[in-house]
Amino acid sequence: MIGIIMFVAALILLLFGFPVAFTFGGVAVIFGLLAEGPDMFAFMPFRIMSIMKNSTLMAIPLFIFMGLVLQKTKLAEQLLEAMGTLFGSMSGGLAISTVLVGALLAASTGVVGASVVAMGLISLPVMLNYKYSKSLACGTICASGTLGQIVPPSIVLIILGDVLGVPVGDLFKDAVMPGAILVLLYIIYIIIYTKYKKGSAPAIVTSDIDHKQKIKRALITIIPPLSLIVVVLGSIFSGIATPTESSALGGVGSIVLAAFYKKASWNTIFESARETVKVTAMVFAILLGATAFSMAFTYSGGDAIIEELLLKLPGEKWGFLILSMLVILLLGFFIDFVEISFIIVPMLAPVAETLGISMSWFAILIAMNLQTSFLTPPFGFSLFYLKGVSPPGVKTTDIYQGVMPFIILQILVLASIVVFPEIYGF
Repeated sequence: MIGIIMFVAALILLLFGFPVAFTFGGVAVIFGLLAEGPDMFAFMPFRIMSIMKNSTLMAIPLFIFMGLVLQKTKLAEQLLEAMGTLFGSMSGGLAISTVLVGALLAASTGVVGASVVAMGLISLPVMLNYKYSKSLACGTICASGTLGQIVPPSIVLIILGDVLGVPVGDLFKDAVMPGAILVLLYIIYIIIYTKYKKGSAPAIVTSDIDHKQKIKRALITIIPPLSLIVVVLGSIFSGIATPTESSALGGVGSIVLAAFYKKASWNTIFESARETVKVTAMVFAILLGATAFSMAFTYSGGDAIIEELLLKLPGEKWGFLILSMLVILLLGFFIDFVEISFIIVPMLAPVAETLGISMSWFAILIAMNLQTSFLTPPFGFSLFYLKGVSPPGVKTTDIYQGVMPFIILQILVLASIVVFPEIYGF
């Protein structure tokens, strides 16, 4: 039972706010010494070396760098203005624009917090200024910002691909349809909502001449970042490049794009590189702590107990899927997707394999689930991000009320992937 006690102790320490990497690493050292003594960690250097040689994980800092360069060139602001021009003349146009920009940002940055904060600062005041419903505006921004969890190139999918032993390129392909369906459902919901609730999302009225000129400028703004996304993902899907190689292409492409917008200063690139090092160091510190934790957990027999319990669940495969999705959803309220991917998923993977579950299917279900946990009140990270940058007139209840329909849509898509996997190619 040492492994189970170790797992519970780690979760309690995390809830008290201790740093994730040091919590998992420290707990692993203490309980590992109690269970097996110093000899347990004799192979730890070899595990660290295997992480350092892992070419798949190299894509993480490169995609992060790509996203940060695009973020610092004010890409989000330009895209929102451009999309607002294209769709603003229809009822709910600004909300639809926000969804589409959220999808583009997800495909270019892959960082949920950055997308939600950017759109919250730029799009929310504009929507409120045009008398949009507060709940609709807040819900749209939160839901659109979380698309970075499922729309490739997602950092979550890269980590899950490495943990579950699935080619990242395959996961990117598998995630395209769920992501596209989710975006489509968001837009359909906004159209229906604005049709039946008059005055909740008024159209922006402009003269025809101004509108034509603005559309030309909008297309000039949208095409370059869209071209970069097509090149990066297209090189992966066509088999020309691996995800790691395409991430390098994306990093260089983001600098070229910054130069196109005349914002490719040395300071911009340096700041992006420095932020990339910080985020990457955090991810890999957690990975090292998680590696030590999983090794101590395995040596103490905790993995065998978990596997035995999960294999005895009623309903076999379906019982396991329901329980694992619930556990991941609940843990997603309190800890980040990186910790869940490195600690919880490795415990579930052997059971899923034993039950004959497709690892690609399982990975997409986890990614969709983690996306939902970002939105779910009262602890969804996306809700906190938006509340932190929203105007004083926006209440927490407005945000909670606004995200509920989008949560239902995400659950419907998740359920459809579970019940009808063949539609999604699994």
